[in-house]
Amino acid sequence: MSLDVYLEGPHCDACGRGGERIYDANITHNLGAMAEAAGIYKALWRPEEIGITKASQLIEPLRAGVLWLIEHRDEAEKHNASNGWGLYIHFVPFVEKYLAACVEHPEAIVSVSR
Repeated sequence: MSLDVYLEGPHCDACGRGGERIYDANITHNLGAMAEAAGIYKALWRPEEIGITKASQLIEPLRAGVLWLIEHRDEAEKHNASNGWGLYIHFVPFVEKYLAACVEHPEAIVSVSR
């Protein structure tokens, strides 16, 4: 099982364009505990529950989460999946790339599939 995150271009009612996928990524659910420890579980897995609809709203939570992960690597790695499917070394780049996409496309619409 995994988490899929998506950023889509805003839809323009006037011209009918938009809604195209700008960014997507996938990560294992085995990283949920690490995300929780970093304070970004809801931002990643359940953004709708905390009112996140646009990429701009993810920027600060993801920045803080990446910073925590980097500064607390030993603590974060305690949440590595014992089966090897869900490791710190995969999660940090996932969050960093998602953050970069949010910065590049702040008006994009956020959605997830879990």
